[in-house]
Amino acid sequence: MLASSRRPDWRNRDVWAISLSACFADLGYQSVLAGFPLFLIIALHQPVWEFGLASALSYGGGALFAYVGGRLGGRVGHRRLALAGNAAIPLLSLSALVASPAVAIGLLTGGWWARNLRTPSRRVMLVEAVPDEASRSSAFGFLHALDVGGGALAGVYVLVAVLSHVEFRWVFLGTVIPLAISTFSLSRAQSGVPAANSQTPARSNEARMAAGRAAGRAVESQPLPAARALLAGAALYGFTSYSVGFPVLTVAQTSHHLAYGIAAFLVFQAVSAAAGYLLGGRLGTGIPSQFTNLGILGYLTAGLGAVMLAAGYATSAGTLELLVGVAVLGFALGVVETLEPSLMAALRPGRSAGKGFGALSSARSVGLFVGNLALGLLYGLGPSWSYTYAAVVAAAAALVVLRAIPSARLARDRLAPSPTPAGEGS
Repeated sequence: MLASSRRPDWRNRDVWAISLSACFADLGYQSVLAGFPLFLIIALHQPVWEFGLASALSYGGGALFAYVGGRLGGRVGHRRLALAGNAAIPLLSLSALVASPAVAIGLLTGGWWARNLRTPSRRVMLVEAVPDEASRSSAFGFLHALDVGGGALAGVYVLVAVLSHVEFRWVFLGTVIPLAISTFSLSRAQSGVPAANSQTPARSNEARMAAGRAAGRAVESQPLPAARALLAGAALYGFTSYSVGFPVLTVAQTSHHLAYGIAAFLVFQAVSAAAGYLLGGRLGTGIPSQFTNLGILGYLTAGLGAVMLAAGYATSAGTLELLVGVAVLGFALGVVETLEPSLMAALRPGRSAGKGFGALSSARSVGLFVGNLALGLLYGLGPSWSYTYAAVVAAAAALVVLRAIPSARLARDRLAPSPTPAGEGS
């Protein structure tokens, strides 16, 4: 009788393969991201603005690669493109092999662009693996939990390495192993294969996908205002969703110990993973309720975390107070990464899903380009300036999606499935 006592039917082989791939991918590249600001600024003695520039180039160029990936996946096959992009991520593992800041930034950027290229297609694979729309927020929450759980393990890996005085080049090079496992795991998933090359699905799934393609054609010809509001909110969140490297630097510089900076990274990843896993199926299944939770629990809470960091630094708060602010940021990211793709899957179903996810990743990446560049420049005036800017823009993102709730209700009504005629499935 109780739904909670039943095994979730969405947690199938493909969902596990895609989610485990995400876990090992984050274990690999997040280890590099956690250590890169320390490597660039402390080991190579470069100014903070160069890290902001590196992040801006990664995310800004990533916007183009995400857009191309979203459109190209439908032509070459989402599974094929996801595997190709995932296999090229280890470029960033080579970034500490040379002491040249320019080469290091170039390798980091190349690996990140490859990650963005495959992200829309990987999301489409997950959507195809979970035909039941009501279960998708749970599936995306599960994906995010394993994804960021890998990031938390990355924090442990880098923390142990820093405490053991291991050189950054060996720390980064070791990430090739989990990244290779990630690509192997992703290859085990069979969703995302073009229909002509895939096995015939069950009739019930075939009917759902046919209905989704029909809805996708309608949406593609006349984009929903709610979808545009979601993209605007994602871009604004990108303006405030700076690289976690900035809080890592703030905590490390305030505490005068590198290990505390890595601990901040670990707290961020662990809280974000827990939020995605525990809240994935509890953030609402309807489009309007998900818009509400995205605005309040996602974007507005991210602004609160930024305020806490700004106030903590301005008042010379202790490391514990700063870590609480970092935890709030992690919680907000867990909500955002669960709801944004779930909403896009609902608003751009069927054939338009890949383009929708590409547009979503691009909107976020464009915002991240501006956000990281702004934070890198403002950080020179003082960390409180950068975090205050982030808080203001996060509030603007929340306002955009909350004002779009009436449009979300219209989208829900427009995309509501027609009653199934008698005798055509259950």
